[in-house]
Amino acid sequence: MWGQPNRSTVMADIVLVNPRFEASYWGLEHALPFLGKRANLPVACLPLLAALVPDGHQITLIDENVEALDYERLARADIVGLTGMSVQRFRMREILSELKERDVFTVVGGPWVTVQEDYFAGLADVIFIGEAEETWPRFLRDWPSGEFQRRYEQAERTDMTQVPLPRYDLLKTQHYLFGSVQFSRGCPFQCEFCDIIVTFGRKPRLKASSQIIAELEAQLSRRVEIIFIVDDNLIGNKQAIKSVLREIAAWQRDHGYPLTFFTEASLDLAEDQELIGLMVEANFTSVFIGIESPNEASLRETKKYQNVRAGSTIMDRVRTVQRAGIDVWCGMIVGFDHDDATIFASQLAFLQESRILHAMVGMLYAIPKTPLYERLAVEGRLDAADENPFGTNVIPLGMSREQLREGYVQVMRDLYEPDAYFERLDRLFIHEHFEFAKSQKAYWRAHPWTWLKAQTTNLVRSGFIAWQLLCNLPDRKLRAEYRRRIVRLLKVRRDPAVLFVYLIKCAMHYHHHTMARQMSEQETPVVNSF
Repeated sequence: MWGQPNRSTVMADIVLVNPRFEASYWGLEHALPFLGKRANLPVACLPLLAALVPDGHQITLIDENVEALDYERLARADIVGLTGMSVQRFRMREILSELKERDVFTVVGGPWVTVQEDYFAGLADVIFIGEAEETWPRFLRDWPSGEFQRRYEQAERTDMTQVPLPRYDLLKTQHYLFGSVQFSRGCPFQCEFCDIIVTFGRKPRLKASSQIIAELEAQLSRRVEIIFIVDDNLIGNKQAIKSVLREIAAWQRDHGYPLTFFTEASLDLAEDQELIGLMVEANFTSVFIGIESPNEASLRETKKYQNVRAGSTIMDRVRTVQRAGIDVWCGMIVGFDHDDATIFASQLAFLQESRILHAMVGMLYAIPKTPLYERLAVEGRLDAADENPFGTNVIPLGMSREQLREGYVQVMRDLYEPDAYFERLDRLFIHEHFEFAKSQKAYWRAHPWTWLKAQTTNLVRSGFIAWQLLCNLPDRKLRAEYRRRIVRLLKVRRDPAVLFVYLIKCAMHYHHHTMARQMSEQETPVVNSF
């Protein structure tokens, strides 16, 4: 009977799946083979969901980005769960269709089904909307009797201080470039295009410092060294995160600075020197900031008011963060209503002047349930097709759809041309002597043995990456370019830590350059970053 356990026992064999991503800005798929990894980082939700499973159930985590799916194994499970973002939705549908054919009981949660609830209609037996710390265990209690709901949604936001330690032990951490940890959820701002406030709300909720440090220690025990803090805005509650950062900085000093962090934050980070200093003390070396546009009219249009505050320019604020020793990455969007065809040159000029190496440029996209989606639906400016040749569902005002698509692709191509990219990189690393990981390096100076071990490790890793890039990269011209740039760096800065980071930047350039070239030459469809 549908909905009844396959076994006489109420204990379930549960498999949770993160579907494969297509090549994307974040994925670094083209660079990973040269770094000896299969994926950039694990999604944070799978080990957390595993920790919420009651004792007695069997739980398996499968990330298709590091291992192939075994449908025979999935067919033996009592429950197969899938999560995924919008860029994974096509693969999610393929997997669910195959599992439907095999009569497998499936549940689906995550960002995409939260905003598009009917997307997997007829394929998924149960869906979870929004956060699931309460609803996932509730479903597992309901499941043995068959008296479960087809749709679960929490009435209240999750109390982050009650979230358990994720089951990192179930991840194949050796295959990932970075680890992932979540400190908080929610963002106080109201950007029109953003689904974060739809899913997590505008009141930031943080874990306790003791929880976070327990997670860091668990990651360290798995030999993870670089961690992406996956919060959509780490500094949404500045006073609360300052307290957390102080404790993390103390933990880092006590343990010899074993971890390096990068994260996402709003541009108002630059307005709080104490907060910047605490991030440096805790060893945050990079931050992704949603800048979106140098066009202030577009920022006001999308209610990105935190970027247009009086007192200093966006450029000034970016440089404030850079001067502190934190590398700025950013998100940029083209296709706002106040954008015309001049926006593409403006975006390029801003990024070159700001020396931002890694810009996730994307066309404006309307995510269901966001204010942008509702507004454009009323205006009749949404393309209802799930797939279209333009890469976005938004019909722009200030240009044609063809102009938006071609302008976006050209920005990506120009941005990651070697001369443009390395002009930005060398201005930071060579001309301006950019200093990152200042607190970690200060600790090394006071502990020579730790410094020696760390720098030896950096040299070994640098040698491996350099060999991969200079010997195995298929593009002969890029091999020569990387060789020339590396030699130039070594004439000025012979620090093994700087060399290691510079080589990572070369590998990341190869990924971005390859994506842009393939789109420009129509080897792949237009891949929108948003």
